[in-house]
Amino acid sequence: MASTAASVVQTVTSKNKENDSSKETHKTSKPTLAEIFKTLEYGPAPESPDVAYAWLDDHQRSFGHFIDGKWLNPENRKRYESRCPATGEKLASTVQGNQEDIEVAVGAARKAFVKWSALPAHVRARHLYSVARHVQKHMRLFAVVESLDNGKPIRETRDCDIPTVIRHIYHHAGWAQLADTEMRGWKPVGVIGAIVPWNFPLMLLIWKVCPALAMGNTVVLKPATYTRLSALLFAEVCAEAGLPPGVFNVVTGNGAFGSNLATHSDVDKVGFTGSTEVGRILRQATAGSGKKISLELGGKSPFVVFDSADFDSAVEGVVDAIYFNQGQVCSAGSRLIVQESCADLLIKKIKERMTHLRLGDSLDKSIDMGAIVDPSQRKSVDMMVQEAKAEGAHVYQACASIPSDGCYYPPTLVTNVQTVSKIVQEEVFGPVLVVLTFRTPKEAIALSNNTVFGLGASVWTENLSLGLEVALSIRSGSVWINGHNMFDAAAGFGGMRESGFGRDGGKEGLYEYAVPAWQTRPRPAELKDFDVKAFGKSVAPRPLNPSNKESHIYSNASKLNGQDVPSIDRTCKMYIGGSQKRPDAPYARAVVNPDNKTVGQVGEGSRKDIRDAVEAAHKAFPGWGKRAAHNRAQIVYFVAENLELRRDEIAMRISEMTGKSLEDSKLEVDLSIQRLFYWGAYADKYGGTVQETVLYGATVKVHEPVGVIGIACPDDWPLLGFVSLFAPAVIRGNTIIIIPSEKYPLSAVDLYQVFDTSDLPGGVVNIVTGYREHLTKYLVDHQDVEAFWYFGSNEGSKYVEYASAVNIKRTWVNYGFSRDWADPEQGQGEEFLYHAVECKNIWMPMGEIFAN
Repeated sequence: MASTAASVVQTVTSKNKENDSSKETHKTSKPTLAEIFKTLEYGPAPESPDVAYAWLDDHQRSFGHFIDGKWLNPENRKRYESRCPATGEKLASTVQGNQEDIEVAVGAARKAFVKWSALPAHVRARHLYSVARHVQKHMRLFAVVESLDNGKPIRETRDCDIPTVIRHIYHHAGWAQLADTEMRGWKPVGVIGAIVPWNFPLMLLIWKVCPALAMGNTVVLKPATYTRLSALLFAEVCAEAGLPPGVFNVVTGNGAFGSNLATHSDVDKVGFTGSTEVGRILRQATAGSGKKISLELGGKSPFVVFDSADFDSAVEGVVDAIYFNQGQVCSAGSRLIVQESCADLLIKKIKERMTHLRLGDSLDKSIDMGAIVDPSQRKSVDMMVQEAKAEGAHVYQACASIPSDGCYYPPTLVTNVQTVSKIVQEEVFGPVLVVLTFRTPKEAIALSNNTVFGLGASVWTENLSLGLEVALSIRSGSVWINGHNMFDAAAGFGGMRESGFGRDGGKEGLYEYAVPAWQTRPRPAELKDFDVKAFGKSVAPRPLNPSNKESHIYSNASKLNGQDVPSIDRTCKMYIGGSQKRPDAPYARAVVNPDNKTVGQVGEGSRKDIRDAVEAAHKAFPGWGKRAAHNRAQIVYFVAENLELRRDEIAMRISEMTGKSLEDSKLEVDLSIQRLFYWGAYADKYGGTVQETVLYGATVKVHEPVGVIGIACPDDWPLLGFVSLFAPAVIRGNTIIIIPSEKYPLSAVDLYQVFDTSDLPGGVVNIVTGYREHLTKYLVDHQDVEAFWYFGSNEGSKYVEYASAVNIKRTWVNYGFSRDWADPEQGQGEEFLYHAVECKNIWMPMGEIFAN
């Protein structure tokens, strides 16, 4: 690799020699003492690979799967050679699994689940504690294997990755102990299919496995193709620690093998970390299957620097943000957004700092950056940089040293770019930093949020008030103030928008591996001939042509001089932006009771009505989300108060529509009022907590609103189902577009005036009536809807999950199975809050008085 301008390149050579037994060694040239004194350069400080080589040799450098507590080497399988990215040295060969191997592994996990999930919490805690102790005993082995297999510097594996791994296992041993109390009302999901990437092979494995085992699940893990060795080592250490056979299993294979694991019918939940593109594939592949899924995907994280920042600290922060792990970090601070008044100074300092970064052999303790994981990844990084250069970007590359051999890429700084440039918008996944400037804090926030991602962000300023306000305004799962890429087991890590959904770590991460205790795993009928393109097609309603006296206008007829006087026909309207509005297409839908009698009409919604409702919800969201929680609670209580004033009228309507007795209908109204009070109480009692991380400072978990949520209500319990879904969403600051019961929507129409008289701001709740599947299609397809809750058919559930993959919406569906909305276990509770909030962790270090 040719060095660039401003680079002072020193080549650290690494030669690979293969001995008679085909074993390759890892050597680094050493300067003499006289040469070191003459140049005053950093000399190599190599870490010995002997312990890793000995472990590899124990296995003849050939590995199979680790299933049911033992090694499994099936016959007639292809092999994959694991190589060291720094030198190209062959480390070992691993098996390329097939469907038969998945069957064996999942079967072992299912068998082990029966006993593991039934163990007392204390026993599971002891097992995890033992695993932590045994990993601790082999820290150096893990650090060297990880460095060899991945190419990252030994300093990072030794000082960051492995200590974080151990911290996670200990932390979740604690959660295993407390599961019966802290997670009361929840139970394990079952068999977990975990798929992890190559950038943090062991650490991200642990982030999936620990909460899964703590909650009583069993795991089948597929490591990344490039980096399999630390996962296999961990499986062996788990067996040494006494973890029961089948509780943790490792299978190796290619990408298609991972998809087959995810779609296996007996895998109950998929936990995936990787690229957004593969996340979309898995979301669509598992759609409609009844599986839980969590996705931790890509990012394009902003690194925001104000002119009130400590610039020298910010420069070191840049190194941690984008050059740590060669920039192969999903939360890498790859977009430097710097205030114009200090941009030139900061860029000058960054360029100077880049010239001192040393690239070299991963086992050299004196280097700053190691090798890119694979030549194909290096090619991808360079291609994006060259494309940016061709578009007019200014590319600066510099370092203190870089080997001539190996898969290395120099630290890169890209300026003179536009907000729409590909290199600004798309994840590079390499040591490439792009620079944008801003003038005002509002502009900084706008630039930060001008991305489809939302994984991490950092804010640099000595003005804590400014830092907190900006941190709260950036749509991201983690925000660090005056720091970057800080992780801890006590604080969940995960994204928003196309960075995925779900959290790894903290109590919030436990919910990804648990389900409400009353639930059984949904196993909907397989829809083999399901046509995604045909879903939701509709034909406008036609007149039902009843006899005159059966018309709905006579349902509440009065008498005048002995003659029947029909009621005045009501104009069919939607509720959008706080106003009653006619449907865009002037169609009406008849509401027919079980006796086939028309009891009323509602508007037939269309794509245009959905578009108008989403616009209204987005317009209302900023103000509603920032309202005091107490104010939101008062409005929900006011809705309950006004609903009670119309109790008899609305109960009569429910009875006419559904055929329920009047007493049962009154009970539904009473339960709806009670539920409004329940959710009103939660408006100011679920805001978050302070996380007890290892940071010297405060890590604050904030429960933020998801944003604009689409909701499709069930047909049963037309009022209670509607209230049970809209209330938890709005009390947590979301705005909604809600489709009421398709069969019995008049209860929702009756709420228009209730909302109007309850001080509910326009646009917070938008109601569109009509054919549920048709309206669902356009709500799920809408790119400005952040989440969708669907309670309807099996087909609709599959479509929602499949179509949500386009922009990685959060979804909550029922797979065609009903729930008892009158039962407090099923109709309210923490499950609803989980879907109504995003967990954001804000990290605030301190250190004016005492040293950290």
